[in-house]
Amino acid sequence: MSINLSNKSLSISPSSTLAIDAKFKSMKEKGIDVVGFGAGEPDFDTPKHIKEAAIKAIHEGFTKYTPASGMLKLKEAVCKKFKQDNGLDYKPSQIVISNGAKHSLVNAFMAICNPGDEVIIPAPFWVSYPEMVKLADGVPVIIPTTEENGFKFTIEQIENAVTPKTKAIVLNSPSNPTGMVYTAEELKKIAEFAVARNIYVISDEIYEKLVYDDTKHVSIASFGDDIKELTIVVNGVSKTYAMTGWRIGYTASNERIAKVMGNMQSHATSNPNSIAQVAAIAALEGPQDDIEVMKKAFQERRDYMVNRINSIDGLSCKKPEGAFYVMMNITKILNKEYYGRMITNSDEFADILLEKAKVALVPGSGFGAEGYVRWSYATSMENIVEGLNRVEKFIKNQL
Repeated sequence: MSINLSNKSLSISPSSTLAIDAKFKSMKEKGIDVVGFGAGEPDFDTPKHIKEAAIKAIHEGFTKYTPASGMLKLKEAVCKKFKQDNGLDYKPSQIVISNGAKHSLVNAFMAICNPGDEVIIPAPFWVSYPEMVKLADGVPVIIPTTEENGFKFTIEQIENAVTPKTKAIVLNSPSNPTGMVYTAEELKKIAEFAVARNIYVISDEIYEKLVYDDTKHVSIASFGDDIKELTIVVNGVSKTYAMTGWRIGYTASNERIAKVMGNMQSHATSNPNSIAQVAAIAALEGPQDDIEVMKKAFQERRDYMVNRINSIDGLSCKKPEGAFYVMMNITKILNKEYYGRMITNSDEFADILLEKAKVALVPGSGFGAEGYVRWSYATSMENIVEGLNRVEKFIKNQL
């Protein structure tokens, strides 16, 4: 007996990053000497004062429901963060606390999309954006960008992509998977474009604090009340405070959108974890020293990885300005044979690299970036050196 499943759900592809990470962990558990660069997860521990706040909350019995859209005290801490870091004034009624920034993004797309609404997404993109839009009955419209242009879309490209059905533009700066950061000038032009055409902007700023050298992060919502009204800012504590497993994200938007997202969440998940919310307050309001320690380590790893990749014949990459990823260009080695197999695309490269060199990288196909693979430098320098040694031997057919 066959029963049909949801066509919408069947159209959703699995996360390629999580699939690679699961394969890596499975191999590791079997005792295979594999080095993984798939997951976007800081290898640092959550700072001590944050963990202690959570332990205290447990001992004090703070284990019951909170309001569905989050605790008032946490919302106030988020408002304070926006004012201090971004020069943005929000009220607690404009903040929705969710189960991670990924959940916040799903809420955002669900809140604004009607069936057939189009959402513009620049590629390379984080693997989940198009699938989230589909879940919300929207249509992802992908704009390809080039490495030569810093993996950024232009106003001309957006103009060509806009139709009467365009509902929103997705911005991710600093970016996963490229590490690029839009400048204030670039963001201002996008803001003016969105306001002129009354298009929403979903601005994913989860890597906000992880920028390097002289790069500055600017929120697109800071360019005036008009663009702020159209922007849903998405952020969270996962990357900045090494709190990926705590699952706390948040949005800031106009009150109407915030109310819709809060209503949906009240039925979908109820409140985020009460203990994790207390920990998030400690993260936002407590000492910020650990961020600089983490950033310094990431920058050292980035510099080594970039220099090393660019020293290997056939491989190249741009230096990322933020986040903790490097997109490695493999176009020069495609359509060549390695270890008896012809490599014609990024999936085949990642597959044979994992098989022969025991190095796990994420193929660019999942990011809308064929001809590239993504490294994460949110791992130890020891792993990075070993992984690059293996890749160089692989390329030279010396394994």
